[in-house]
Amino acid sequence: MTPPNPAAGTASAMAALPSRYNAADDLLSRNLAAGRGGKTAYLDDTAALTYAELDDRARRFAGALRAAGFRQEERVLVCALDTIDFPVVFLGCLLAGVVPVAVNTLLTAEDYAYMLGHSGARAVVVSEPLLPVMKAAIDQSGLSPTVIQAAPHADAAPSCSVGAMLARTRAPAPAAGTGPDDMAFWLYSSGSTGRPKGTVHTHANLFHTADLYARQVLGIREDDVVFSAAKLFFAYGLGNALTFPLSVGATTVLMAERPTPAAVFRRLRERKPTVFCGVPTLFAGMLAAPDLPPRAEVALRVCTSAGEALPRDIGERFRAHFGCDILDGIGSTEMLHIFLSNRPGAVRYGTTGVPVPGYELKLLDEQGEPCAEGEIGDLYIKGPSAALMYWCNRDKSRETFVGAWTRSGDKYLRDADGYYTYAGRSDDMLKVGGIYVSPFEVEAALAQHPAILEAAVIGVTDADELVKPKAFVVLRPGQQWHDGMAAELQAFIKSRLAPYKYPRQIECVPELPKTATGKIQRFRLRQREQAARA
Repeated sequence: MTPPNPAAGTASAMAALPSRYNAADDLLSRNLAAGRGGKTAYLDDTAALTYAELDDRARRFAGALRAAGFRQEERVLVCALDTIDFPVVFLGCLLAGVVPVAVNTLLTAEDYAYMLGHSGARAVVVSEPLLPVMKAAIDQSGLSPTVIQAAPHADAAPSCSVGAMLARTRAPAPAAGTGPDDMAFWLYSSGSTGRPKGTVHTHANLFHTADLYARQVLGIREDDVVFSAAKLFFAYGLGNALTFPLSVGATTVLMAERPTPAAVFRRLRERKPTVFCGVPTLFAGMLAAPDLPPRAEVALRVCTSAGEALPRDIGERFRAHFGCDILDGIGSTEMLHIFLSNRPGAVRYGTTGVPVPGYELKLLDEQGEPCAEGEIGDLYIKGPSAALMYWCNRDKSRETFVGAWTRSGDKYLRDADGYYTYAGRSDDMLKVGGIYVSPFEVEAALAQHPAILEAAVIGVTDADELVKPKAFVVLRPGQQWHDGMAAELQAFIKSRLAPYKYPRQIECVPELPKTATGKIQRFRLRQREQAARA
């Protein structure tokens, strides 16, 4: 197949997708056609893959699935660490028309048991360290999927590893005859408000995010080395470390271990990535770490941030240290990647930027009417990468996918220049004295205090049954909490925000509850407060 021209304009690129389109075939074929077969596509902690090797392995994995009797749109659960096996498996599934269901590697057996049953997965690809929890999940589910071990080891049973399947399959398989709107892969939502939702994406969605964000906003290039701290099983990480670099023939650095500051610094020094993709919590931790590399030891050209809004102070200090901007943006599992972002040369820290080309945004008030300039409203998105649906969840699908628009669940305001500023999740917003207060605004102000590493703000009910803000703060290394610090922080907030927004209570905690993507789980803090008051 002739791949669509990635250099085409947005409208023409969208129209360029043929009636038969397979995203994996496109990503692989375009690099071989460009003569990049000998170039390194992936580097993990122990191995490397050239583009030619990636193409060969992905197509042979597709052939192995077909030889095993897998049919189009059957599911394979992928619970794999970030090694070179992940892109082989993910792309191989797409090539075969089989649907990879990428899942968080930090979940419990109960979570995986639910996902196995909900997805109806015929097989599970799982990394060796995760085998015990996955076997427990299979026992709980009462199902019997085929277990395929990723990152083959010498002691792996010959018939149950990715490597063994590739060794038995000599002939690469041609791409399945999928179309742009055919189901390609699933990602599960975080499940912070109930059971995780199986978000169904198409082959075209991968193309559009690479064209609209990676090319037109991030400006990714063939000579880039990309390193994403966000893992491949996240929508954000999947774009950063798979779709985007493959779309231009860049090299990607993979890291199986947790993205601690120390682990990230090691890759920044040794692998010299030019593009680094992180989250606000990680950027804050990096800046607070004593072994932060000097600018001369890294090769950063541009960084991205998503997951939660990036505090202004973090962005400005990072740029001052590394001479490199962080492009703060927002995406979602439902939209696959970033649809609202700052841009190179036009970064305004403290905002999430402007709409990505090809996407339309609107803010609606509580009555469903358009918001005025500077007014906080619910954010809706219209764009070509929206998911088809939540699998077997019609009520939630209707609630989120409203005609051509996707309801984000985020609150935002837009200024006169068209820049959007985050105001919090819709279910996190506080009304204090009848006026909306954004927890994020108070958190961002607290983070500017030299003693504070990070903060979370929730609403608590006082003796008069009125909602007032309460802050939970984590101190920077070397700082000590003292009796007068709460009053000091309250005065600090009052000097920067409207007085009614200051937190009436401030509690110092060792850490904040977070999702695996680094998002603060304010609902857990609310649950803790409710339990303490019961």
